[in-house]
Amino acid sequence: MAYPPSTGFHRCGLSERLLYTSFLLLMGAGYLMALAYLYTSHQGHDGKPGLSVEDVATNYYGNRSGTRLEAAIRGPMSGYIDETGRHHIVAWLKDGADWDGYQNTVGPILSERCVGCHSDASGMGLPDFTSYEGVRAYAKVDTGVSLQSLIEVSHIHLFGIGLVLLGIGMIFRKACMTRWLKAVLMMLPFVAVALDISAWFLTKWDPVFAYTVIVAGAMLGLGMAAQILISLYQIWLPSECDPCD
Repeated sequence: MAYPPSTGFHRCGLSERLLYTSFLLLMGAGYLMALAYLYTSHQGHDGKPGLSVEDVATNYYGNRSGTRLEAAIRGPMSGYIDETGRHHIVAWLKDGADWDGYQNTVGPILSERCVGCHSDASGMGLPDFTSYEGVRAYAKVDTGVSLQSLIEVSHIHLFGIGLVLLGIGMIFRKACMTRWLKAVLMMLPFVAVALDISAWFLTKWDPVFAYTVIVAGAMLGLGMAAQILISLYQIWLPSECDPCD
């Protein structure tokens, strides 16, 4: 059964082109902000500057040779505590993280350097380091992000990114190009999201799947970028053709 071709960009009025352009630019900027957030929140877990495969693996699998607090102060939080403070905290962790050591040494360091953000009063949603019990919870072996947190973040990403990709795809379907290539570009981000989120859980089981997280993230970015850039180009430099569905 034959279906009529959908209307191409060359048939869109100025207001429709401005609407599509605004949405695509906003989504592109949002994705760039997401990349910046991922970089700043994941980099440094391996104790080195920049984002690496080890950083991604540590975020999900953890650093099972040490505690979460030690991983934080040696990695992304290292800039907030000086070398002497880190030495005292690590020594306290290796000695068993007892109450006396917290009261006399570690507590004052955290109060000076950390509790401005790491407290319920800050409203930032970070772990509460204002009490021994709160700190003690992070003085255990680092097994990475919890399964509950992964499930919570996963369902938010699946709903949110799915709707974003639907909006971009509804615009991109008007592009004039080969049918099979358009189909590949439209499906690529959806496949990448499913693969990426699945790899989060697999990486928690085995850190080797951190490579899958990175590859899937790259696929998502390339797929979105291709749809956005091709659409923007054809919105303002439209060709005299109707796209095929």
